Amino acid sequence: MTTTDPRRIPARVRIMGWFVLVMAAGLASVVLLVSEFEYDAIDDRVNRSLDQDSEEFRTFAANAITADGQPLRDPEQILRLHLQTQYTDPAEVLIGAVGTPEVPNLIGQGRTGGKGIDTNVVRQIITTEQSTGTVATSAGELRWSRVEMLPPEQGDQPAGWFISGFFTDAERPEAASTVRSLIGVCAIALVLGAGISWFAAGQILAPIRTVRLAAARLTEHDLTHRIPVDGRDDIAALAEQFNAMLDRLDQAFRTKREFLDDAGHELRTPITIVRGHLELLGDDPAERAEVVRLCTDELDRMARIVDDLLLLAKAGQPDFLRPAWTSVPELTSDLDAKVRAIAPRAWSLEAIGEGEAWVDGQRVTQAVLQLAQNAVQHTSAGDAIRLGSALAGGVVSFWVTDSGAGVPPEEASKIFERFSRGASGSRDPQGAGLGLAIVKAIADAHHGRVLVHSPPGEGATFGIELPGGSR
Repeated sequence: MTTTDPRRIPARVRIMGWFVLVMAAGLASVVLLVSEFEYDAIDDRVNRSLDQDSEEFRTFAANAITADGQPLRDPEQILRLHLQTQYTDPAEVLIGAVGTPEVPNLIGQGRTGGKGIDTNVVRQIITTEQSTGTVATSAGELRWSRVEMLPPEQGDQPAGWFISGFFTDAERPEAASTVRSLIGVCAIALVLGAGISWFAAGQILAPIRTVRLAAARLTEHDLTHRIPVDGRDDIAALAEQFNAMLDRLDQAFRTKREFLDDAGHELRTPITIVRGHLELLGDDPAERAEVVRLCTDELDRMARIVDDLLLLAKAGQPDFLRPAWTSVPELTSDLDAKVRAIAPRAWSLEAIGEGEAWVDGQRVTQAVLQLAQNAVQHTSAGDAIRLGSALAGGVVSFWVTDSGAGVPPEEASKIFERFSRGASGSRDPQGAGLGLAIVKAIADAHHGRVLVHSPPGEGATFGIELPGGSR
């Protein structure tokens, strides 16, 4: 019985963990990108607003005129007139200043949304070398843009300044709220993704879990469990391969059990005979010679039984057959020549198939010779035995027809079973009843079948039909 290592992380948890990790990384990237986009959008909007305010003031200052139509040159008047026409956003401020940088005089602040800008902040803005920048105030960070105005009589020292500013902290809460909402949505999506991945992993791994449970239930005496195959994906292919492996294991264990059962069944009798004769062996030379002859005969029969059992055991192995394109006429002629050496019978070749077949010629020869040997055992010297072959419809057939007593109908269905000697008068009492079982094993290995046809009083025809003919 197998136990699960408590330190081992289940595959389902690992799949969900990796899915959640990848999804979390993707969602985090989305949050960071959206956050950066939102704050960049705020900066861009503020900068465009400051640039627009500065450009509007330059245009106004260049085109300002007095009541009599003369160009307006006084910085203070220009600033007051321009600020009176401006309407600002709640986070926007417009400031005019005249005088000197050390002691600026603030005039007519534009709408500031209730946010006051003191002289120190204005002095800090107009004394710096840059025309844009940021400065800290009591109301938060202020991003500003400055336009300098020169008096008409001198052009080296500014006499007025137009300052447009924007409190960026007033815009950022909206972006932060958007980011927080996105984080909440991502968290919900992550939880849902974790649940979906847990369910999906369970569905995907269900066949694998079935394979594991089936493998845990398998024993040498019970290989009947199979996994239902559903679908055409890799998991279904795994289940098919596992079932095929179980089929091979079942066949291997069944062959092993049959071999052990057959060997124990058939070898027990000759072993008992040999032991009984050896135990009663006396000192008489003639008796000793007879006992040796009997023991040798039984040992030869045991060797034959073992060889037949080994052949049947190998019949289920993948390398039992070595098929190749084989000429049916040549194979039939060789069979005819070989069967004539088995026993003195009236052998005849009644039909020859024409063409080639994808078969193992040596195994087919072994099966037909076994059928011929079976025919010899049921006939006498001089009796007629016919041999033939045919090739039609992609099926190649070989048969042997004897003129013996035939096969009773009740025996036809079991005559190819192991150790079935039948009751039709075999002339080989030493046979183990494995000959026709070997023929059936060779036919099964070719995915073919064995045939027996025995009309009353007309002998019997034994044959094999194998697919793979007609190249």
